[in-house]
Amino acid sequence: MVNRIVFALLTILFTGQVFAVSQIQATVDRNPVMQGEYFVLNVTADADLNAGSLDTSVLLKDFVVGRTSVGRSTKMVNFDTTKETRWQVLLSAKNAGTVTIPPFTMEGVKSNPITLTVAKAGSQPQQMRNLFIEGELSTQEAYVGQLVTYQVKLFLAAELQRGVISSPEISGAEIKQIGEDKDSVEIVDGRRFRVIERTYSIIADTPGTLAIKGAGFSGDILVEAPRRGGMFGFNESRPMQASAENTQIVINPIPQQYQGDWLVSDLLIAKEVWPEENDNNAFEIGTPITRTINIVASNADSNSLPDIKITMPEGLKAYPEKPVRQTIVRENQVIAQYSLTTAIVPTQPGTFTLPEISVPWWNPHLRQQQYATIPARTVTITGSAPINPVQPTVAEQPQTTSSTAGLWPWLTLLFATLWLITLALWLTARRQKPSQIADITSAQSAVKAAISLQDIEDACDNNDVSKVIALLQKWYGSQFNKPINLSAIAKLSPELSAAIEQLQQAKYSQNSVVIDKQKLINAIKQTQLNQTQSDVSPLSSLNP
Repeated sequence: MVNRIVFALLTILFTGQVFAVSQIQATVDRNPVMQGEYFVLNVTADADLNAGSLDTSVLLKDFVVGRTSVGRSTKMVNFDTTKETRWQVLLSAKNAGTVTIPPFTMEGVKSNPITLTVAKAGSQPQQMRNLFIEGELSTQEAYVGQLVTYQVKLFLAAELQRGVISSPEISGAEIKQIGEDKDSVEIVDGRRFRVIERTYSIIADTPGTLAIKGAGFSGDILVEAPRRGGMFGFNESRPMQASAENTQIVINPIPQQYQGDWLVSDLLIAKEVWPEENDNNAFEIGTPITRTINIVASNADSNSLPDIKITMPEGLKAYPEKPVRQTIVRENQVIAQYSLTTAIVPTQPGTFTLPEISVPWWNPHLRQQQYATIPARTVTITGSAPINPVQPTVAEQPQTTSSTAGLWPWLTLLFATLWLITLALWLTARRQKPSQIADITSAQSAVKAAISLQDIEDACDNNDVSKVIALLQKWYGSQFNKPINLSAIAKLSPELSAAIEQLQQAKYSQNSVVIDKQKLINAIKQTQLNQTQSDVSPLSSLNP
């Protein structure tokens, strides 16, 4: 009860007091300051004021005004109450020299003006700064399409709270970051700096002298600050911004004497990876040969490397994979790589030559055109030649010349005898019981049923390429009553050839490929229909 009475009396006492502004004080956290570097302006009023009472628009002429924070406090000593409002404004001077922070007016009371000395950006020794940024080009002269690296280093002597590195700016060129940022530590004149390193690639598409605006940084760092009753403690967050020096680069046009697709690089190497277990280049028919072609370039972009077109002699079929392109940064060098893996399937025996592969490129140091070459390679293919399927053909009658007319009566007699034999066979077939014909048909179906279409469909559903190929060979082997390989099967119809080519791609591809079951089964059924039509008895036309 007593506490309530005391509290009520104090409330009545304090609410009767009027807090008017009697003093406004303005200070900065350091003087002199660096051009473009943020510092803190503190403004304190001895009254409880609105946040908008401080008009910072008067600062915009000479300063970049950053974040503004407002805080209030109330103190009571021996029933004497004082209130205080504090503003902390982040400022960055636009120009070097001597500038004045004008006085601020609140409720008729003015603060003191502040004369500020602003040093030129970069004039302070690096080891005295908490943050600075550097940018460096790999060369001051390049060609159209040549990759030039721009290396950015951000030096931090204080803890980084947040920040963004902005890329350099250049008109008439493509700029992109390559690789990941690197984080390291360097000692600059005895002072320890954390260094964040980033690499950009610049590829100009127009000749001439191009101006480059240096990379920049904008963010916050934590710096030590004495506790003076303000909002910041011993570590305060301070916005910072910095920029690397501007520079320029000379871009030369494509030389007129250059021939081929334009490619410029410090060094270009073409290599071939061949099966190690086969030194004599001898292979069997149907055995896939894995061949990988690698193009490696120094200080070039992977997208500038040309696509390699694979040409094969007849008797070898090529199944190329999708090319792989990648760009990495290693020891301050940009390495671009193009890799093409191809499965080569021999289909005929003999000796074949894989043609030479030559990639033209321009050496900017020697200022001349050069070639990266993979020499021609000869391979020997052994094994049985493909077995061609039996196809209906018209027998070619030999051309004979008779010196006498006496041969024709004998030929007439022979043809008449053959006709009589054919007629007798037809009459015998007509008398044959239907049950006997059914028995013969059932026997033929039993032979063909050793491998069914359902078996092939099941293998397709399991995506078992090897099993599908084996079943296909068995299926058509039973159709023609002799062994048959894929090359011969593919000649039965264009649809079957396309389906088998898809099977071979699935078999030799390094990527997972789903078998097109419907396409394959339809092709098989079509060849069955064609074979049935071609197998109609020549005696059927004699039926009355």
